[in-house]
Amino acid sequence: MQSYSPYEIIEAKPTTGLVLLADHAMNRLPEEYGSLGLPEAAFQRHIAYDIGVEHLVRRLSAMLDAPAVLGCFSRLLIDPNRGEDDPTLIMKISDGAIIPGNHPITREEWDNRLNRFHRPYHRAVAETLQRSAIASGGAPLVISIHSFTPAWKGVSRPWHAAVLWDNDPRAVGPLIQKLEAPGDIIVGNNEPYDGALRGDTMFRHCMAPGIPHALIEVRQDLISDAAGVAAWADRLAPILAALNTRPDLHRYERHPSRTGAYDI
Repeated sequence: MQSYSPYEIIEAKPTTGLVLLADHAMNRLPEEYGSLGLPEAAFQRHIAYDIGVEHLVRRLSAMLDAPAVLGCFSRLLIDPNRGEDDPTLIMKISDGAIIPGNHPITREEWDNRLNRFHRPYHRAVAETLQRSAIASGGAPLVISIHSFTPAWKGVSRPWHAAVLWDNDPRAVGPLIQKLEAPGDIIVGNNEPYDGALRGDTMFRHCMAPGIPHALIEVRQDLISDAAGVAAWADRLAPILAALNTRPDLHRYERHPSRTGAYDI
């Protein structure tokens, strides 16, 4: 059996002060899990990963010389963007697809997936943020990249991109302003999802310690091929570079979460 890493760290320049995250970058499974009982076609769908994100983050990392952490396992195995006590951490059904390999599941296997995949990924994120903070002398600016489907339950989504956030507006306001400035795209503000999710990656690594951050969602049909990835990298890179020059986006400043009081 080949060794399997649950994460990949792109080791760019930590002094940049910018860190990119891609929780759902890949649709892979260790070979012992087979396909979790699903048809192979399921792993080309959004239920398995965020389409286009891996290539977009790799390109942005190279353009910005920014470190990045990529999740290397499918969200169907366990979702790194959920807290350990979230009932949707290991899904039994996702967008109509029943996942036989996830139900029934023993407590032992649940803990095994936490220990082999979820926790190592989050340790890699924490260590990368710490290296950036030490090297740059301030809080890193964290940008998490995701993608969303062009339609949901038969209803088209008009947004080209979205910015999701909880209650720390520092990076969000200027990011939305810069995305909207050219006037050629529709940008969702906490649409089509709300960014306040207790225990998720942004809550755990940014909200709780007071690190400036934002989560960017790009519509999947816009980054599903090389041309789309290149276009969106060219759009996002100068925006992120400009945000990264702001001193106020490199300070620790804890904001209350809309999900309730911190317990970490």
